[in-house]
Amino acid sequence: MADAALRLTGILEQLLGAPLPVRIRTWDGSQAGPPEAPVLVVRNRRALRRLLFKPGELGLARAWVAGDLTIDGDLYTVLDLLAGIVWERDEDARTLAQSLRDPEFRSAVRRLFAMAGPPLPPAPPREEVRRPRRGLHTKRSDKRAVSHHYDVGNEFYEIVLGPSMVYSCAYWPAPPPEGTLEQAQHDKLELVARKLALRPGQRLLDVGCGWGSMAIHAAREHGVNVVGITLSQEQAAYARKRIAEEGLTDRVEIRVQDYRDVADGPYDAISSIGMAEHVGSERYLEYATVLHRLLSPGGRLLNHQIARRPQRDESSYQVDEFIDAYVFPDGELAPLGTTVSLLERAGFEVRDVESIREHYALTLRRWVANLESGQARATALAGPGRTRVWLLYMAASALAFERNRIGVNQVVAVRTPESGASGVPLRARVWGAPGPA
Repeated sequence: MADAALRLTGILEQLLGAPLPVRIRTWDGSQAGPPEAPVLVVRNRRALRRLLFKPGELGLARAWVAGDLTIDGDLYTVLDLLAGIVWERDEDARTLAQSLRDPEFRSAVRRLFAMAGPPLPPAPPREEVRRPRRGLHTKRSDKRAVSHHYDVGNEFYEIVLGPSMVYSCAYWPAPPPEGTLEQAQHDKLELVARKLALRPGQRLLDVGCGWGSMAIHAAREHGVNVVGITLSQEQAAYARKRIAEEGLTDRVEIRVQDYRDVADGPYDAISSIGMAEHVGSERYLEYATVLHRLLSPGGRLLNHQIARRPQRDESSYQVDEFIDAYVFPDGELAPLGTTVSLLERAGFEVRDVESIREHYALTLRRWVANLESGQARATALAGPGRTRVWLLYMAASALAFERNRIGVNQVVAVRTPESGASGVPLRARVWGAPGPA
């Protein structure tokens, strides 16, 4: 009799202390759970072993990346339904110890082990980065982490990002988007340029320049001379090719270089778009101090950075296991207030902060749609595991931005000279995206 789904549902609901919000279909073809709910497909017993040996988010992620778990239905809906029992559960070692003292809980664990088969932990998928979290954010470790994330293949990123090749939050018109992703990314680059008040002949340092989109926009549209830096060899090669095709090699230089090694300041402006998340809390003041030193007096920094919500006890903050293991090794998110304080400690005068949280959710949904429509080619280029990593990461991130679990902010900071003349207009918010406000 095929009844694995019914037995598994009963065990999981006993362990969780709550009904499952999704339907379960197991390797024997049986199903159980709410009839109209989307279906979580447990394709083999190995998925259960992954959950047993690494309960919670990372175990689920491993099963998803390996293809042991799949979804029959809308990915966003399933992630939203599971959030309350996986990502938002606040369980610590004390809570687990209390649960293990409950005879019924222990009985459910034993039954799950019996269903799972041989009591050996499966090897993590090959896409998982395995290294100790020590010695973080040295130049060598940062280069290795950036390579893991960005050196996946430029063709893969073309599928996800589209022709703009901008891997950061786009800037959408209001009401929400009728336009293209490419136009919204152009508007974001133009917004950055306006906030930096770029003028012909100025020098711009683009920290974490990606595939060169901001550097090209600044040089082509604003007549600026640009140095773009990245730690990714693949990004640099792609950016240089684009720059040559645009005829901008006399105005744009792309370097494979750590921000700590830039020594040819001063620059009139610095853009750092989606890069500071890689810096790490221990290095952030150094990062801010280096950028302050590289700016001319009166020069502006545009720091575009994802932020997390602050915690009551900041010492308890832990890096997201799935993101750390599969997406951004060694990446860290800080609350907005921490970022602003560290920029000020480095000597900057912070002049403007704009939250564009909802814009990132809209951007991520477009990227997910791009990847879903190009999934066969993406899988051929980067493998099925890597493709599943990106689908999960981007869809979950879209929901996190929508639910205000994380945000993204553009901070304009000035290296204000001793005279106090910041150069910022009295009504600074004359900038904005083209189109209706």
